[in-house]
Amino acid sequence: MTGRGRALLLIAAAALYSGLSLGGRIFYLAAVFACLALLFSLACVLTARYGLRFSCQVSPARVSRGETAQLTLRASCALPLLISPLEITIGTADSPESRLLPLRRGAGEISLSLTARHTGALTAGLQEAACTDILGLFRLPVKQRAGAELLVLPRAFETDPLRMSAGEEGRTLPNRLNEDLSSPEDTRAYRPGDPLKRMHWKLTARRRELIVRRFETPAPPDTLVLLDCSAPPALNDPIDADEILTDTLRETALSVAKRQAQGEAPVRLPLYGDENHEFRSERGGDVSALAELLARQPFRDTVPFERVLNLELRRMRRTGATAVITARLDAGVTEGVKHIRRMGPSVRLYYITFTPDAPADKPYVAQLQQSLVEVCYVSPA
Repeated sequence: MTGRGRALLLIAAAALYSGLSLGGRIFYLAAVFACLALLFSLACVLTARYGLRFSCQVSPARVSRGETAQLTLRASCALPLLISPLEITIGTADSPESRLLPLRRGAGEISLSLTARHTGALTAGLQEAACTDILGLFRLPVKQRAGAELLVLPRAFETDPLRMSAGEEGRTLPNRLNEDLSSPEDTRAYRPGDPLKRMHWKLTARRRELIVRRFETPAPPDTLVLLDCSAPPALNDPIDADEILTDTLRETALSVAKRQAQGEAPVRLPLYGDENHEFRSERGGDVSALAELLARQPFRDTVPFERVLNLELRRMRRTGATAVITARLDAGVTEGVKHIRRMGPSVRLYYITFTPDAPADKPYVAQLQQSLVEVCYVSPA
């Protein structure tokens, strides 16, 4: 009950008391009209509260960070009565907006433009709702909620290609192929510079031309992208620093994978969290599926990144280059990256930080550079 409703209830009680004391019919009439207004308003509000139905739609359902989506909320009531426009709060959890939704003939619709500020799988729709009768005597919250998923994908930016370690370029020379001599595949005509041990003498004698054996060409080494999926370090400035760091982590991983997928090397990107996933892209593969995986990846403290670095040491025999992406630089991460570099592949560390000149980070950066690890700073935006 609102303040106006409580005032009317006091008026009804005072009129009834006056009627009983003085015996005037006008007081009884005033009390009856006040009670009827209260009952009618209460019936309208209760009917609307339990009879309202909401539906929500977001178009488009997938956008990149910085783009705009349209949210449409529809409300309907099976038994329309006299109620004021609904007081609703719609939008996403981080950017709600208060609006009034009028119901005409038991139905109403409202649209809201949403700007995707941060990446992730968001729920956009009705956050809160309350209905009030036309006299303003009662105001009751509506328990029903409606929402639709808005998937905000990370955006890729230009990065330099990762350099494969020495001897792991995965390329072949015109005359001396980098082939697996234990796996013969086919034959071909002789080329100047081919070693005599590859000659197929029986087939050469039969065809009366020089024929050599051709062996399987081993697959090029992988590019391994290791993303720190733990919660980023808590910062006080700016206000949404955690979301900005998470956006930059996702976009850096997407950019590196996209740049490497354009080359000849396969790309592997494992994701550790509540559920483990792994993105795989062969040479020239598409990374659109990776953008959705990154957007749905929750960044929580489930698996420490130091453990991830140790677990991925088993892949280093088939890895030519490794990209490590993190917003946390400490002794554990530094040692894990150094272990990967000792296994052979070239390593590039993408360090995402608001303070690239922090004195606490300089000793770790110096250790990494002494171990021939390339350190790149990424400014969150």
